[in-house]
Amino acid sequence: MPDPDAFRAAAATNPAWPFVEARKLLDRYPQPPAKGHVLFETGYGPSGLPHIGTFGEVVRTTMVRRAYALLSDLPTRLIAFSDDMDGFRKVPPNLPQQDMLAQYLGQPLTSVPDPFGTHSSLGAHNNARLMAFLDGFGFDYEFVSSTDCYRSGRFDATLLAVLANYDAVMAVVLPTLGPERRATYAPFLPLCPETGVVLQVPLIARDAAAGTVSYVDTRTREVVTVPVTGGRCKLQWKVDWAMRWVALGVDYEMAGKDLIDSVRLSGQIAGILGARPPEGFNYELFLDAAGTKISKSKGNGLGVDDWLAYAAPESLALYMYQSPRKAKRLHFDVIPRAVDEYLAFAAAFADQPVEQQLGNPAFHIHGGAPPVADVPLTFGLLLNLVTVAGTDDPAVLWGYVGRSFPGTSVATHPDLDRLVRYAIRYARDFVVPTLVRRRPDAREAAALADLDARLAVLDPDAGAEAYQNEVYEAGKAAGFEPLRDWFKALYEILLGTANGPRMGSFVALYGLNATRALIAESLI
Repeated sequence: MPDPDAFRAAAATNPAWPFVEARKLLDRYPQPPAKGHVLFETGYGPSGLPHIGTFGEVVRTTMVRRAYALLSDLPTRLIAFSDDMDGFRKVPPNLPQQDMLAQYLGQPLTSVPDPFGTHSSLGAHNNARLMAFLDGFGFDYEFVSSTDCYRSGRFDATLLAVLANYDAVMAVVLPTLGPERRATYAPFLPLCPETGVVLQVPLIARDAAAGTVSYVDTRTREVVTVPVTGGRCKLQWKVDWAMRWVALGVDYEMAGKDLIDSVRLSGQIAGILGARPPEGFNYELFLDAAGTKISKSKGNGLGVDDWLAYAAPESLALYMYQSPRKAKRLHFDVIPRAVDEYLAFAAAFADQPVEQQLGNPAFHIHGGAPPVADVPLTFGLLLNLVTVAGTDDPAVLWGYVGRSFPGTSVATHPDLDRLVRYAIRYARDFVVPTLVRRRPDAREAAALADLDARLAVLDPDAGAEAYQNEVYEAGKAAGFEPLRDWFKALYEILLGTANGPRMGSFVALYGLNATRALIAESLI
């Protein structure tokens, strides 16, 4: 590994997006800030459980944080902020005790009872799930609760600043609202002193000196005056976002492309409050298999647990790293390629010059040199082996692998063993149900017979290159032009798929005699 100075020098101009983002923070603080550190933030709405968007935002922010740490000696912190003071708007259908929960609509999430009975509130339950989720991936972060900040007084000074600049804040927000919403909008949401409900009510008066706002109670028709401090009010979310940036001193936060206008508006409000809005960038949203935006409420996307059932976390982190400003499908069929691309990047790292190492996704996934994983074959090839061998027994599959790659075993190659087991699950759930082997036409049958004759004269241990050469020669002799039509035919006839592996590698893994038997079966 090069020394840190070599890495820092190369990182100063490296075009990898985490370094591009990190250099924004270098420009932000040519001199150390008074607080003595740079603060990164990610946000979470605890009305539901952590999801793949939560993972994506934290892992990408962590990549920028690590890139900045390579460029600067200034300490950094990452906070995972939970907006658990938000009102409980609707009962998610996947929660128990639906009738009980319905009685608490409008309450802050930290005032809604936990339907699972394990925590003090629904907000606390989901916050615990968030922390367990982040801890499971080894993220370095500090958890911050909105409720704690409001009730402890941590936000009080900034809340009073919002009240003091009420008209300027309203002048920014109101033009973005429709006529009906504009007529009743107020940035402060009082909590009803009697019910605790977060109220969406017009304000009829405000007193910046006293730090209070007033509204008409819709039940009693009486005027109620409450402090904006101490957790007696919360802010509408766009104003809340700006207030949080200012109160906590946030320097960097990402957001989805759908929040571009909100980021701009909250940035204006932060400026009104006398602070510079954080740096950051807007990432594109994920799409489902049909190209529709993934929605947590619709459940039309791929979850973190879904992905991790079939592949290691590093492959998911790679998918998050690649082209964050480009809309991408997030579906089960992207997993095999992500796995193989990660393995290729990790394997290439050690032999790359510093500039390429810093642009290697594996560097950003691991915050440095990736661990060495001795995996001599691809996930795609393993999937083909599982489907053609017709077994989900790891021991049987290891028989093929151990013969093709002498010296490998479950004990000596744990990463490969995990890959075998992932391949079994993925093939069982997504590949085997779609297999459709077709009959060869006359030209294809003749070419297959010729290929079998060519393989028959080879030694069973001839190796992948020798087998691949004979596959090429059989296709050329049969007049396939372009030659990829020949390989497509082999995949469809022998494997039952439209795409497949390098055939020489497949023959070496599956076995010469077994491959010849597969050809013979296709010609019956």
